[in-house]
Amino acid sequence: MSNLGPYTYVTMSMRPDSDPHLGVSFYTPGLRISAGTLASNPRPYLEFTSHEAHVHISTTGAGAVTDADLSTAREIFNAAARYLSECERLHAEQPASDQATNHAAA
Repeated sequence: MSNLGPYTYVTMSMRPDSDPHLGVSFYTPGLRISAGTLASNPRPYLEFTSHEAHVHISTTGAGAVTDADLSTAREIFNAAARYLSECERLHAEQPASDQATNHAAA
C-alpha cells in the first residue's frame, strides 16, 4: 500500500435509471468535526469538514427528531467509539519512531 500523504477523495456516480451515488473519503489531519443545534430552526447537526469537502448530517428532512434519527445518531456514536478504539490500539502498537515521524508531519 502506498503512502500518498493527506488528501480528501470525493466521487459522484450517476447512471441512467439509478439514484446518484456520492462518496467522500477523508484521509487528512486537516479534518474538522463539529456538532450542535441550529438556532434558527432547532435541529441537531453533525459536520465533517476539510479544505476540499464538507459533509453535513441532520435530522430526516431537516425536520423534527424521529425514532429513525435517534437510531442513526446511536450508530454514528457507536462507530465513532470503535474508530477511536482502533486508532488508540494501532497507535500504541506503532514503534516510537513511527509515532514521532507521524506527529512531526501533522
